[in-house]
Amino acid sequence: MVIKTELLDEKAFNRALTRIAHEIIEKNKGIEGLCFLGIKTRGIHLAARLSDKIFDIEGFRLPYGGIDTAKYRDDLENGRRHSLDNEKPFEFSVLDKKVILVDDVLYTGRTVRAAMDAVMDLGRPKLIQ
Repeated sequence: MVIKTELLDEKAFNRALTRIAHEIIEKNKGIEGLCFLGIKTRGIHLAARLSDKIFDIEGFRLPYGGIDTAKYRDDLENGRRHSLDNEKPFEFSVLDKKVILVDDVLYTGRTVRAAMDAVMDLGRPKLIQ
């Protein structure tokens, strides 16, 4: 893959992640009850990096996992939607957690909406950001 334009170099990307981590901590008045769910595939890598950043700041590693939204898209060809059928794609419960969805890009919001549907099939979080 040829990179046409570099938007952020490594240092700028690291600063942006650090800033986002601080904003998450501030917005939620700490880290209690937080967890990250990265939307497959690149969102999982960002969720892991954010968990690492918060560990550097707070000394506690937030749980993170990945969620696949493919079965929840509203733009499927056949129009059918499927649930996870009790599949548990990560090792922690979202019940009463503050779930932060992470992805590398946001365009129409369809993927985020699909991720919210998937999260709700796995349990009832306190909130989703």
